[in-house]
Amino acid sequence: MPRDLPTWPAPLAPVAQGAGVVGRESVIATQVTTGKLSEFGRWLRKNKQREMLAAYGFILPTFIGYTAFIIGPIIAAIWLSFTEYDIFNPAEPVGLRNYGDLLRDTRFRTVYRNTLYFTVVATSLNLGVGIILAMLVNRRMPFFIAYIYRLAYFFPVLVALVFSAVIWEVLYAKDTGIINYYLNFVGVSDIAWLGDKRTAMPAIIIMDVWKNTGFAMIIILAGLQGIPAVYYEAARVDGANGLQTFRHITLPMLTPSIFFLVIIFGIGALQVFDSIIVLTGGGPGDTTRSAVMYIYEHAFQLFRLGYASSVAMTLFVVISAVTLVQFRFGQRWVHY
Repeated sequence: MPRDLPTWPAPLAPVAQGAGVVGRESVIATQVTTGKLSEFGRWLRKNKQREMLAAYGFILPTFIGYTAFIIGPIIAAIWLSFTEYDIFNPAEPVGLRNYGDLLRDTRFRTVYRNTLYFTVVATSLNLGVGIILAMLVNRRMPFFIAYIYRLAYFFPVLVALVFSAVIWEVLYAKDTGIINYYLNFVGVSDIAWLGDKRTAMPAIIIMDVWKNTGFAMIIILAGLQGIPAVYYEAARVDGANGLQTFRHITLPMLTPSIFFLVIIFGIGALQVFDSIIVLTGGGPGDTTRSAVMYIYEHAFQLFRLGYASSVAMTLFVVISAVTLVQFRFGQRWVHY
C-alpha cells in the first residue's frame, strides 16, 4: 500500500512586491529544514546536558575530597589562629593575641631564619648540580651508558624521604659512619655531623641535594634536548666558544625549565620537615628547626593549636608571597 504523504502547511504569502514570488517548493524546503534543525537543536541540548552531568559526576569526588581535606582545614586554621585551643577544652577567641606573641617570640625568628637559609642554599645547589649533571649526560655516548647514568642520578628521587634520611643518619654517624671512616684516611678527625651547630644544617642540605638533584637533572635534560640544533650550528659559524654558546643560547633557552624548578624546589624547601626530624630533630638546640617543625611542636607536643595555626598562617603568606614575586619577576628573565 502506498505511504501516506505528509500534509504540508499552506504556503506563506508572496514576498513584497518587486522582490519576486517565493514558490511553493522553496517554502516547503524551508519549513522542512527548519523543523529538522529544531529537532537537532533539542537533541544537541539534551546531549550536552548529559555530557555536563557526566562531567560533574567525575569531578564531584575530587571536589569533595579537595574541599574536605584542603579548603576545610585552611578555613579551620584561619579561625583557630584567632583562638586559644588545646584540644581538651573548647576554643576560646583571643583576637590577635597569637600574632602578637609571634612578634615577641625569639624562637619564631630563629626557625624562619633556618628555613630561609635552607631554602636558598638547597634550591641553589639542587639547580646548579642538576644543570651540570644534565649537561654531562646530554653529551654523545652509547645509549646504554647514558641510560645507566640517568638511572643512577635519578634513583634517589624514587626513594622515600624518610628512608633516605635514615641512610644518611648512618653515614653521618660520628664513630661508625662511612664518611668519617674515609676522612680519617686523609688525617681528618671524626666530625659530629649532626651534633655540631656548624655542620648540622650543611649535612641536611647535602642529603637534600643527593635526594632531589636527579629530578632537576631530568627536567633540565628535557629542556636541553628541546633546543633546536640550528642555534648551535649558527653559533659555531659565528665563531662562538663553548662558554659563549652556553651563556647566549643554552641558558636563555633553559629559563622555562629553571623557572619551574625554582618554584617547585622553593615551595618544597619552605615546607621541609621529614629529613630534619629524622636526622637532628631540630637540634642541636634550634639550629636546624624549621617552620613546619615549629608548627608540629606547638600543635602536637604542646597542644597549642591556636598558636600553631597562627604560625601556619604566616608560612602560608610567605609561600604565597615568594611564589607571586617569582612569577612577577620571572617575566623579565624567562624566555618562552
